Amino acid sequence: MDRLTLDIGRCLQAAVGGGRGLAPEMLAGLTTRLEKARATVLDAAGNGMLGWMDLPCQDPGPLLEFADRNAGRYESLLVIGIGGSALGTTALATALLPFYYNELEPAERGRRPRLYILDNVDPDETAALLDRLELGRTLVNVISKSGTTGESMAGYLVARQRLEAAVGAVALKEHLVFTTDPTAGTLRKIGASLGVPMFDLPAGVGGRFSVLSAVGLLPAALTGMDVMGLLAGARDMAEWTAGAQGWDNPASAYAGVHFLQDTALGRRVSVMMPYSARLRHLSDWYAQLWAESLGKAVDRRGRMVNTGPLPVKALGVTDQHSQLQLYVEGPDDKVLTFLGVGEFATTVAIPAPGPEAEALAYLGGHTLAELLWAEQRSTAWALSKSGRPSLTITLPRVDAFALGGLFYLLEMATAIAGELYDVDAFDQPGVELGKKMTYALMGRPGYEALAEVIAG
Repeated sequence: MDRLTLDIGRCLQAAVGGGRGLAPEMLAGLTTRLEKARATVLDAAGNGMLGWMDLPCQDPGPLLEFADRNAGRYESLLVIGIGGSALGTTALATALLPFYYNELEPAERGRRPRLYILDNVDPDETAALLDRLELGRTLVNVISKSGTTGESMAGYLVARQRLEAAVGAVALKEHLVFTTDPTAGTLRKIGASLGVPMFDLPAGVGGRFSVLSAVGLLPAALTGMDVMGLLAGARDMAEWTAGAQGWDNPASAYAGVHFLQDTALGRRVSVMMPYSARLRHLSDWYAQLWAESLGKAVDRRGRMVNTGPLPVKALGVTDQHSQLQLYVEGPDDKVLTFLGVGEFATTVAIPAPGPEAEALAYLGGHTLAELLWAEQRSTAWALSKSGRPSLTITLPRVDAFALGGLFYLLEMATAIAGELYDVDAFDQPGVELGKKMTYALMGRPGYEALAEVIAG
């Protein structure tokens, strides 16, 4: 299978000029530190919260068997999760399922269920979705490692009440499947008491690194995505990033460029801009991965650093007409990553216009893919001429192998960037504080003191 490519050429001084690009000596000066960061990550594989590095070599047999046993049984699959428990599945579905998948007839979906993802607690959205589903033919996949995630468990409780009213208490377990901690936690206890099928979210895998675990692979298997292809692509990228050194390593190069652009040139905004509608939601997944991993108040030595680049999502060509003006002429504080595709699955020819529209004659005879490629290249060129840097990741095509490789590449790059910034890329203390305040406001026992602080 062909591998994706990474091009950092438009981040270099020769491309952007004016002292605003990365000079050769800057790259050379970071090489030793970059290799040390990569080695540190590789040496820690499987320890602490680095269990995601083992996921490409997992046996997906139980997931695939569960999906096969239930093929044709359910009309809808409802995934209830938040953050990493939902963003990865959304990115997978957009990339690998047919466009407008939920609107297809059952035969066109291979008798696989429609996919819905509930990743918020908005009452209007939640009620409208549950009202629309035929709950007697719906499977609900609840995802929470601890089983105490307020948003996910509130969604579960609401959905469970609706399910029980529709199918009865005895049949409830036939409409639930949990993804949770392997041995402990509230959701594990609930599942055991109800006899619900459960799949493990390994203890050493955090939510934002969980897309290649049962969190993402169970919905993928149930809807007929190529699970084996995803894991094969991730394994190939794992081998590549374990073997290549320095700036020849795509994960190291991605992390190193962003680190230098931030710390040496003041570009603290990382824009992810796919030129493929199939990759549009990968930007949402990336935003959590990059922001939650690298946005930290203190470094590993306890020093106050308030560090971390800001991830921003965009979509080519849509956001050329909404954001590009700012990128070209606004503050020079951004580095763009273009996600390109070498080959689209469909060829759409642009018809030649009639004589009444001579101004459009240049479009006739081309394809939509050619127009999209031209837009991507011209945008990168315009940015570089304005002294603004960009990288380009090109997937040969949007398939499971390429997507698995891309997920793993960005996860590895994030881990290496954490070493460069000298922060813990696997905790999220800022998020935890907000969670505790929510518990206090909702009356959870043990958080009364915080409730008094908020009230005061």
